[in-house]
Amino acid sequence: MGSTPNVVKILEERGLLESITNENLRLVCSDQTAGPLKVYCGFDPTAESLHLGNLLGLIVLSWFQRCGHIAVALIGGATGRIGDPSGKSQERPELDLESLEKNIAGIMEIVNKILSKNANLGSEQNSNFVILNNYDWWNEVRLLDFLKQVGRYARVGSMMSKESVKKRLESEQGMSYTEFTYQLLQGYDFLYLFKNEGVNVQIGGSDQWGNITAGTELIRKILQAEGAYGLTFPLLLKSDGTKFGKSEDGAIWLSPSMLSPYKFYQYFFSVPDADVVRFLKILTFLNMEEINELESAMKKPGYVPNTAQRKLAEEITRFVHGEDGLTEALKATEALRPGSETKLDWETIEGIAEDVPSHSLPYTEVLNLSIVDLSVSSGLFESKSAARRLLKQGGIYLNNNRVDNESKRIEAEDIVDGKVLLLSAGKKNKVVVRIS
Repeated sequence: MGSTPNVVKILEERGLLESITNENLRLVCSDQTAGPLKVYCGFDPTAESLHLGNLLGLIVLSWFQRCGHIAVALIGGATGRIGDPSGKSQERPELDLESLEKNIAGIMEIVNKILSKNANLGSEQNSNFVILNNYDWWNEVRLLDFLKQVGRYARVGSMMSKESVKKRLESEQGMSYTEFTYQLLQGYDFLYLFKNEGVNVQIGGSDQWGNITAGTELIRKILQAEGAYGLTFPLLLKSDGTKFGKSEDGAIWLSPSMLSPYKFYQYFFSVPDADVVRFLKILTFLNMEEINELESAMKKPGYVPNTAQRKLAEEITRFVHGEDGLTEALKATEALRPGSETKLDWETIEGIAEDVPSHSLPYTEVLNLSIVDLSVSSGLFESKSAARRLLKQGGIYLNNNRVDNESKRIEAEDIVDGKVLLLSAGKKNKVVVRIS
């Protein structure tokens, strides 16, 4: 039987390690006799879906699974009612219970789908992941008991020195007492899991350092125990320092009902060359040799542009959306490529209609309409002169076929399955015309 790889070393090599609370964690991870660690990451149910910012937590949990450890995903059914102030400039809006339950269900589904991909690495009797909800223990905690058992061990000076607290105290809005207690609640979660579930490690983004150390301090003071560790990974940033995870339309959601696999794939396919190698290291499980080969290929003549981006998009779409989601994304990508040989059908065009602008026109208006007029009435161009200009340059496509003739008019056979048309101006601007 081969030795278990040291997960801390892997995370460090891939740029997924920011800080650890105790260097002994490296030794524990390399000790073959120590048995598996139980590692938890928390996810507050602030929306129906997790987003790209949460994905690193799932990736780091997956690395622990792959190295023989047990992943614990903690859904913040209780802490989500308060809201983590870390990285926030103002207090989160309060969620009603119905929204909270809906969000919890949506997040549990995503977490289960992703972590179960590594479940075959554990035995059937001992699954290598578990999903818990902290409301299951918080709903029984009374305020007076909490103050007596936990509050007396919390030093206000230490709590106020945390970066997330200092920033908010200096802000115009300040910080409510409710939010101020958040680090204690998260700290108690770690204590509870350490004591009752045998969880040894808490992981989180670098903005979680204060909350994580609050937990290790409580374990040391209240339980007078050693062996609780914290590990943080860097936040997802682009090379220019801006946050990675927002598109023009908002967050990059992990739920296919909130962002289609096609749009998810396209987001990663469009990553700049300056970022793609780093993202291959932190967002995929490709081995480092393959990533280094891609990196060196990018610097050589004859490199096909976007080869590395295509690999990134494929790997991460498969990880989040499975093989079916990747197939759907690739099919739509190919169908939407101007000049593509793929025969378009109504279902394929409708499948991408939510991701591109669409316009409805009566059949009688469309039939025999010139391509220039249709380009304007569908909203693809603002003026006929702009449409004619691009048409002369060979940049207008009807159902992926280049239009060469300015006098081209729409015929019955142009309308795909008698229901839709796909108009493209260049590679990126498209509009779906539904025929009513």
